[in-house]
Amino acid sequence: MQARELQPEPNRPDVVSIAQLIGLASTYLPEAEIRRVREAYKFSDVAHLGQFRATGEPYVTHPIAVAELCASWRLDSQAIQAALLHDVMEDSGTTKEDLIERFGGSVADLVDGLSKLDKMEFSSREEAQAENFRKMLLAMARDLRVILVKLADRLHNMRTLDIMSPAKKRRIALETLEIYAPIAHRLGLNEIFRELQELSFQHAYPMRYEVLKKAVLAARGNRREVVGKILEAVEKCLSDANIECQVYGREKALYGIYRKMIEKRLSFSQVLDVYGFRVVVKDMPGCYMAMGMLHQLFKPVPGKFKDYIAIPKLNGYQSLHTTLLGPYGTPVEFQIRTEEMHQVAEKGVASHWLYKGEGEALNTIQTQTHRLLQSLLDIQNQTGDSAEFLEHIKVDLFPDAVYVFTPNGKIMSLPRGATVVDFAYAVHTDVGNHCVAARVNQVIEPLRTILKSGDVVEIITAPHSRPNPVWLGFVRSGKARSEIRHYLKSMNLEETVRLGSRLLEQALEADQIKLEHLTNEVWDRLQKDSQVSTRDELLADIGAGRRVAPVVARRVLIAMGRADARVDAPSGNVGEARAPIMIHGGEGMSVQRAPCCLPIPGDNIIGYVRKGSGLIIHTDECETARKQIRKEPERWTDVQWSPEITRPFDVNVDLQAVNEKGALATIAATLSDAGANITNLTMSDETAYRKLLHFTIQVTDRVHLARILMALRRLEYVERVTRVKGRAFAKVRLPVADTATH
Repeated sequence: MQARELQPEPNRPDVVSIAQLIGLASTYLPEAEIRRVREAYKFSDVAHLGQFRATGEPYVTHPIAVAELCASWRLDSQAIQAALLHDVMEDSGTTKEDLIERFGGSVADLVDGLSKLDKMEFSSREEAQAENFRKMLLAMARDLRVILVKLADRLHNMRTLDIMSPAKKRRIALETLEIYAPIAHRLGLNEIFRELQELSFQHAYPMRYEVLKKAVLAARGNRREVVGKILEAVEKCLSDANIECQVYGREKALYGIYRKMIEKRLSFSQVLDVYGFRVVVKDMPGCYMAMGMLHQLFKPVPGKFKDYIAIPKLNGYQSLHTTLLGPYGTPVEFQIRTEEMHQVAEKGVASHWLYKGEGEALNTIQTQTHRLLQSLLDIQNQTGDSAEFLEHIKVDLFPDAVYVFTPNGKIMSLPRGATVVDFAYAVHTDVGNHCVAARVNQVIEPLRTILKSGDVVEIITAPHSRPNPVWLGFVRSGKARSEIRHYLKSMNLEETVRLGSRLLEQALEADQIKLEHLTNEVWDRLQKDSQVSTRDELLADIGAGRRVAPVVARRVLIAMGRADARVDAPSGNVGEARAPIMIHGGEGMSVQRAPCCLPIPGDNIIGYVRKGSGLIIHTDECETARKQIRKEPERWTDVQWSPEITRPFDVNVDLQAVNEKGALATIAATLSDAGANITNLTMSDETAYRKLLHFTIQVTDRVHLARILMALRRLEYVERVTRVKGRAFAKVRLPVADTATH
C-alpha cells in the first residue's frame, strides 16, 4: 500500500502468475477453498487493471505476494481471499456490499478492517495515521486475521521499498519500527518482527546500517573459530549426557547490535555477544538438564539467567536464557527450548493455524493474545481521541515487562517501570479508581512506587478515594492512563465546557461576537463541520485542548457568512489586544499550573491550551513557555489572576540553615506564624554545620510569599532562602501538574 504508485503502462507484456500461491494453499486447503481463492484473484486482477507499482510491475503482484505470505502461515482461505482483495475498496470503487455479495460477510469484514480511511478529512498526517491505526486495531480485536494480513502487507511493502524517495522510505521505516514491529513482537511473530526491524533500520538509517554491516562481515572471520569451538563442545557435552537435541549457532541481527550499542553506549568492538546459540531439546525436563550441563561446561555469568518457561513473556514466548563465559572469556548467550516452544517463538499467534492441536503451548499464546486484544478494547472504550488512543496503546505494544504477584499467587504482567497504580488498574478498574496505597512484600508503600519482578502486591482501597490527575505523571500502562483520563474527563465535563465557552468567546471578541448571539443554524453548521453531535461536545473539545479556539472562531465566521474568514488564519496570538481569561483558582482540573514554573497570584501569567489537558498556566518569563510560543502560537491565550482568589497555592522554597539545636522548630514556627502551611519537607547536608531544607508551603499570593521569605531571613539560623520554580525542586516529589483546586 505505501509502496504503491500509479505509473504509465510499461512497454512489456504483463504476465502475473499465482502458481506459487496455489501451490502453497493446495498443501492444506480443499479444492472448494482453492476455487474461492482463484475467484478472489480474478476479482482483484480486474479491479487493479491498469495500475502499476513504482517498480513498474502490475499492481496485482502486491496482493498476490501478501497472499503467499499468508498461505505460508497456513491461514484459512478467507484470510487469503482478504489478502488478495485488501486494496480493492481503496483503488477501484468496490463497496463492502459488493464484497459481501461476492465473497461473504467474513471476507468483506476482513477487507474493510484493512482498508484506509482515505475518504475522511483529517487535519494532519498524524491524525490520519492514528485513526487508520485505531480502525485496524479494532478490526483486529474482532478478528485476529486482520493484523496477520496487515503485517504480511507491511512486510512485502518493506521488502520493495528501495524504489521510493529517501524521505518516504524513512517515514515508512520509522512508522514500521514504532508500530508494526512491536505488534509482531507482542503476537510472538518473531521471524516477521526481526525482518521488519532489519528492513526498517536499513531504510531509516542507511549509512549506519552499511557501516555496521561491514563491521560485522569483517569480524565474522575472526569469530568463526570461536563459534566453531563452542558448537563442537556443546554438541559433545549434551551427547555425552544422552540429551537429544539440535544446536544452532546464530548471528545477532544488525538492529539488535545497533540498539545495544546505543542503549549501553558501546562501540562495536565492545559488543562481544554478537553470536548466540539455540538448543532445541525433546521435552521440558530436557531444557533444565541441558542448562545444567552447559553450566558445567562453561561458567555462567551471574544475573544473566532468565526462566521464561516457568513465567512466559507477554507474547507467550518460552525458553531458558543463560549467558556463559565461552573460550577466551567471550560472553555467549544460549536459548534452550523444546520444539513446540521453538515453533511458538518463531511463528507466535500464527502457530494456531500452522500447528493446530499441537498441545498446551499454543493455548498459552492464544490466552496472552486474547488479553492483549481485550486490553485494546478497554482502552478504546475509554478513549475518544484517535491520537490519544495511539499514545496509550503504543505503551502496551512494547514487550519489556515486569512480573509481579497478587497475594494469592497469580502472576500479573506489567510494562517495565509500572507502579502500584498500574497494578491496581490491571486487577480491576474499580480497584484502580479507589486505591490509596499498597502492601509491597508486606511493607506499606505509596502509589508511585515502581514495581520489580517478583514483588507481591496487595492494593489498599478506600470507598471515597478517587483518581488524581497527578497519577498521570507516573503511571506506565496504557490501560491505567486511559482509565484515569476517562474518569477525570467524565467528572469534569461541565467545567471543561465552561472553559471552552470562555476560550471561544475570547477568540470571537475581536469580531464583536458573543456566544449568545449565535443562532441555532450557526451552531448546527459548526457541529457538522467539526463532526460532533452536540454543542457541549464541541465546547468541551476546546476546553480540553483537542481543538484550538481561534480555528473554531473562524468556522463560526464562515457559518455566519463572513467572506473574509479563513479556517487556517488564527484570529489572534499572544500579545494581541483582547480581554484576558480570568483565573479564579476554582476552575478544577481544566485549569492547571505548569510544573516548570508553578505560578502563583501576583506572577504575570499566560495560558497554553494543551491537547487533552485543558488550560496550562505559565509565568510570562518561563523559558519553556517562550519556546512553545514560537512553535504553536495559536494555542496561547491571555490570562490574568482574578482579584477574588482566596485559596492557597503550593510553592517550593530552598532554605540553607545552620545545623543547630532548635533551628528546625524555630523555622517551622515562623512559617506557621506567617500563615504558611507546610505540605512537604526534605533535607540534605551541605556540610557538617549546614543543612539545606526543601519546603513545599502553601501561600495565597506573591505578597504573602514575600512576607514569609522576609520573616525567614530575619532568623539567626537562616543563611539563605529562595523560591524555587518547577522541576529545579528535585528533592520533593511534586505532581506533574498542580490543579487549580484543593
